[in-house]
Amino acid sequence: MTTERTPSAKEDPFPNKTRVAILAELEKERRRLMQNQSMNTPGARPSLKEFRDNAEQQHIAAQQKAALQHAHAHSSGFFITQDSSFGNLILPVLPRLEPES
Repeated sequence: MTTERTPSAKEDPFPNKTRVAILAELEKERRRLMQNQSMNTPGARPSLKEFRDNAEQQHIAAQQKAALQHAHAHSSGFFITQDSSFGNLILPVLPRLEPES
């Protein structure tokens, strides 16, 4: 026959207040993780701001592609797409020439 022992107050490493605080912190963390998970699910609807940002990025990408194709078709130079501080969709690439000795 085994007897089950309950820890006395002297043996308990965590007092009641500490235990309650730990449980409350764990519950708060669980809720935060659940909220983040629900925001990352594929079936979740994006916010209006996210939708606009995504549409704007797709529009810029389409403009860059069109500008790059036009430049390659009508110029003998080389161009790349790159974000520019000045709003340029494509940038010319200048070759680096070694000086003649």
